[in-house]
Amino acid sequence: MTTPPPADPGTVLRDATMAMRQGNLADADALAAAAEARFQARGDADGRMRAGNLRGAVAFETGRVEDAEQYFGAALELAHRLDDSLMTARASNNLASVAHLTGRPEVALSLYRSALIAYQRLGDRRGMAETSHNLGIAFRQLRQWTDAERAAEEAVRHAETEGDAALRGLAIVGLAELHLELQAWPLAEREIARANALAAEGDDPIGVAEARRLRALLLLGLGQTVAALTEAEEARAASRDLGSALLAAECGMVAARAAHAAGKTDRSASLRRETEAELKRLGAAGLLAQFEEGWGA
Repeated sequence: MTTPPPADPGTVLRDATMAMRQGNLADADALAAAAEARFQARGDADGRMRAGNLRGAVAFETGRVEDAEQYFGAALELAHRLDDSLMTARASNNLASVAHLTGRPEVALSLYRSALIAYQRLGDRRGMAETSHNLGIAFRQLRQWTDAERAAEEAVRHAETEGDAALRGLAIVGLAELHLELQAWPLAEREIARANALAAEGDDPIGVAEARRLRALLLLGLGQTVAALTEAEEARAASRDLGSALLAAECGMVAARAAHAAGKTDRSASLRRETEAELKRLGAAGLLAQFEEGWGA
């Protein structure tokens, strides 16, 4: 009996992309690595570029930020060499997210803007939605509320033109979090429910966990501290099960605040130590500063 030939690397890469979208990060990483090796063996620079960019996305989500930056940087270099405008936009957007996470907001904004212009030229609505969403996050953390609102609304507008429920849910998350920051509780509650429903419809478990984190923030804002703690800890556990180190740390931030507000001193201290350690391990300087500032307040 003959051994079947290895799967086409393009098929393997599509399987890796699907695994990533379904929150199966371990399989996504293994499949993307296999695809990259096969593209390398064929001398296929385009395939290697696409596989490397996906490996960067998995590394970023799982908390291997230095690896992510290397993968994205290599993908961007290949994109320039191949004159691939779409991958140039994607890699720039991804590198911007690394810069944002590691506390380089001006670098992040510059790269996000470059990516958005490239997507606009290509007429790529998905790319415009994702990058506008990321711009909204960056502006929100800089407390530039008008720019944050404009970017979040643009993300929703572009996402609505696509048939992808998970993408629409992602865009709604940005709008919901802006409402939370501005303490517009009824609007936040409505958008969180929409984001959760769209994530479930789009088979996006990470999106569902993200909506639960926002739900915990809403409960905390409304003074329902015990319920907020429960919701945040369950979202944290779900994020860890999915392998999303960054989202787990963000859920830990909410859980620590909720435990403190609920008067659970020991649990609060434990969560604070664990979350600070996770953020430091991720190199998430911006989130760590935000966490410590919020704790002092």
